[in-house]
Amino acid sequence: MPLFRQRAADLGFINAGITPAVDSAGFTELVKWIESGYAAGMQYFADRLDAYRNADGVMAGTKSIIVLAYPYPADADAAAADGLGSVARYVWPGADYHDTIHAKLKQLKRLVAELAPTVSTRGCIDTAPLMERELAQLAGLGWRGKNTLLLHRQHGSYFFLACFLVDVELPYDAPHHTSHCGTCTACLDACPTDAFPAPGVLDASRCISYLTIEHRGAIPMELREGIGSWVFGCDVCQEVCPWNRKPARRSETPAEQRVLDRIDLQSLFEIDEDTFRARYRKSPFWRTRLRGMRRNAAIVLGNQGNPDALPALKRGADDEDEVVAEACRWAIEKIRQPHP
Repeated sequence: MPLFRQRAADLGFINAGITPAVDSAGFTELVKWIESGYAAGMQYFADRLDAYRNADGVMAGTKSIIVLAYPYPADADAAAADGLGSVARYVWPGADYHDTIHAKLKQLKRLVAELAPTVSTRGCIDTAPLMERELAQLAGLGWRGKNTLLLHRQHGSYFFLACFLVDVELPYDAPHHTSHCGTCTACLDACPTDAFPAPGVLDASRCISYLTIEHRGAIPMELREGIGSWVFGCDVCQEVCPWNRKPARRSETPAEQRVLDRIDLQSLFEIDEDTFRARYRKSPFWRTRLRGMRRNAAIVLGNQGNPDALPALKRGADDEDEVVAEACRWAIEKIRQPHP
């Protein structure tokens, strides 16, 4: 394993730990979360529910899971000027993090194939039915914060989790049992849309990241102002976390990650589908598609209240997609409202 850990570090992973592939202790919690409606429109959780019981749902015969952490920019300023929308820090320009990290996992797979040709492996980055944060805690990478994210004393929470499954037993790391959140509730208190019904529980139907990325319909009226300037994703519960305020977080970003932390909102009403595809096909924006980005942009422009956005919003109000058109009409009305 020393060679594997060294190779992973050379590829940019900042942490690695190993846990046995046992049945998930959090499976019952996942079922309760889904039954409470907190998964919102993410039906794929329920559709693949049984697979979350253990890693055999991903690769039959899995004996060990190597959990890896890969950093993303922690030093971007999320505040957006009028006409610009804030973007979650994990978004990289011209690349989807899944593709970038999968390529690194493939290099690790080749290493294992050279060292142990009979060992079966599979690398996963947040699309397989795995309880990644539970596994990361069992592998000693950190603890789960009250905002549900994994936290590490040195690295904070600005990192992706990847899992590397193998069908042999390995020397295992000690689990991380201790939470270092104490009485702090900064993440819970700061959430603009009150998306945490309890510490460690996220109601996705109120989460800005879910609403601006995964949700396909109209964003509920009562949550629109809380979205503020977030056009894609949200980092508020991470920004206020004391573990993300340490100077050490500022120097871990790999060179290829040039953060794309702003987007010109009005430009989204000027480009067509082909231009959007050419510009963002390889980025996380593609998941939301142009219609979703226009819907989000309209809400942000409405929240910013700048009349300069009215021409773009008027074009959007004639969009053939009613979700986009309605969001633009809402924004126009909000901008035109008299302000105290």
